[in-house]
Amino acid sequence: MLPEKRIPRRALVICAGMFLWLACDAAPPPSAPSSEAALNSEAKPASEWTRSKNAAVLEALPFSDESDFERAARGFIAGPDNLVIASEDGGVAWDMTVYDFIDGQAPDTVNPSLWRQARLNNIHGLFEVVDGIYQVRGYDLSNISFIRGETGWIVVDPLITVEVARAALELVNDELGARPVVAVIYTHSHADHFGGVRGVTTPEDVASGRVRILAPEGFSHHAVSENVLAGNVMTRRAAYMFGGLLEAGPQGRVDTGLGKTTSDGRVSLIPPTDIIGETPTTIVIDGVEMIFMYTPNAEAPAEMMFYLPQWKAFCPAEEANAVFHNLYTLRGAQVRSGKDWAAWLEQAMTLFGDEMELVFGSHHWPRWGREEALEYLSSQRDLYAFVHDQTLRLANSGLTPHEIAETLRLPASLSQKWYNRDYYGTVRHNAQATYQYYLGWFDGNPANLSPLPPVQSAARYVSWMGGADAMIQKGRTALAEGDYRWVAEAMNHLVFAEPENEQARWLQADALEQLGYQAESGPWRNFYLSAARELREGVLSTGRVNTASPDVVAGMTSAMVFDFMAVRIKGIEAAETDLAIQILFTDRDELWVLDVENGVLHAREGDPHPDPNITLEMTRPDFLALISGQAGLPGLLAGGRMDISGNPLALGSFAGLFDRFEPDFEIVRP
Repeated sequence: MLPEKRIPRRALVICAGMFLWLACDAAPPPSAPSSEAALNSEAKPASEWTRSKNAAVLEALPFSDESDFERAARGFIAGPDNLVIASEDGGVAWDMTVYDFIDGQAPDTVNPSLWRQARLNNIHGLFEVVDGIYQVRGYDLSNISFIRGETGWIVVDPLITVEVARAALELVNDELGARPVVAVIYTHSHADHFGGVRGVTTPEDVASGRVRILAPEGFSHHAVSENVLAGNVMTRRAAYMFGGLLEAGPQGRVDTGLGKTTSDGRVSLIPPTDIIGETPTTIVIDGVEMIFMYTPNAEAPAEMMFYLPQWKAFCPAEEANAVFHNLYTLRGAQVRSGKDWAAWLEQAMTLFGDEMELVFGSHHWPRWGREEALEYLSSQRDLYAFVHDQTLRLANSGLTPHEIAETLRLPASLSQKWYNRDYYGTVRHNAQATYQYYLGWFDGNPANLSPLPPVQSAARYVSWMGGADAMIQKGRTALAEGDYRWVAEAMNHLVFAEPENEQARWLQADALEQLGYQAESGPWRNFYLSAARELREGVLSTGRVNTASPDVVAGMTSAMVFDFMAVRIKGIEAAETDLAIQILFTDRDELWVLDVENGVLHAREGDPHPDPNITLEMTRPDFLALISGQAGLPGLLAGGRMDISGNPLALGSFAGLFDRFEPDFEIVRP
């Protein structure tokens, strides 16, 4: 039984605002950089070394092959020349006009191969893949596909945000005739494949059975967990990866390889109604037969591919693309299995290869014809298998991750195919990811087992190298010689030893900038250039897509909510605390007991605590609103939406144990 004694509401005013600790985006903006720093730190043109390196790319790759431009434009139906989509808050969710500069030959400041990919990803609008299958491309990082059923549309992967998905559906209905959406398919658990779902359907239509939502087994868990427990650091790093801190332009953001960048609007989520967990699973939706494959632990922890016998068309989701994808993503995520990745593509060819005539995916453009489709899938299969197998061969020969990355090269039979290029993932970091997948972060050398933290080691490096002035002079010489990787590495020590040393920051920025100009990978370019900008100007605040949106948070189990709370506990401080909080979610008939012991938050569901410090009774949505700062204690109490008993001071003590994450923490300075 819950305690019957209630505390007068007036006694609880002291607790107002105590739970704002969960609102991670509430940090104040960083102070503006000094005008002196801005005046003396400028973006530089491409150096002679960079121009030479980029020119060599033109000789190394088959630029005369322009068949991808034909594929990317094939089946074009319609699309605005000046594509700008407004967001619901009055801003801009998507703007393709900022990429109008991407035309003709590559400038000196962009790797010609990445420039080629950027030109291809500029092609946007509504396309007929085959009569009955259509794609809207260039409305977000990913594609949204529409399959015509007997009565309505089956929507595949509704982009990242509501606004762009709605615009894509409107384009389809305007050009092809209005039809209701009868089903939505989430091919996998990344936000660019489900976040815009409320732009194409509503929770009411799903609840009524008018719309089905299909997803792979594990989707709901992974869709809401990947961007929550480590969400703050992932989001900060994603701003680097997708160029959110850069202006579009020849010296800034041009492309991510996988697409232009991410849309900026409202992320939504409607839970699936149908779960796919076996291969093959055959389902008929609105007269369309679909054969699903369950393919976890490759590009996403929960993913599925499918085949459409009516069109002999295969959708590999994001397991096959016009890029070498990530086995490790630079924004941060669990490492993926190249072995499993290759195995799923092999299985697809075994199941459907005898009939397959078409491949259309969640990114980029389709492949038509059986020969072309199978060559594409088999080459992508071998790409992941080669890096997996050869990484382990070299590791078993005693090479460390960095040595493997420096050594491993693709054979020409793979590297000369455009869709295998390093536009998104790279051979270098995917090889290191494979090493990590099997062997972890430690390379076996005990010198790397417990190195000094960056600031301490940096001070010693600077001293041993003769001091800051000597390092800067040597750095300038190395920069002039085009030794950019070494300059970036050496100056990083000086920046961490003397973060206010402008000459050190600017010198490192100049080196990183040239590395960015040379990068074939869109994310590598964006990381280099974002770091260069922040070294010159200081930490930059930027608007960020809220992947932990109300829809996503509502999709979390209560256990996941408490897991998120647990990673915010200030462990050493909390170790001196002994508290027990009891929470009854009245709308779910869930009773939870939270206790803090040894600096760890434990959450247990079930039996009441014999003597909790405080007990709360409320609905779970109100609890989520309370801890996120969207609702306050006085308002909940005054509205009769919350009952509380026990010691109100314990509530304040409990709230004080939690950290608030700063969203714009330093990356390139201590």
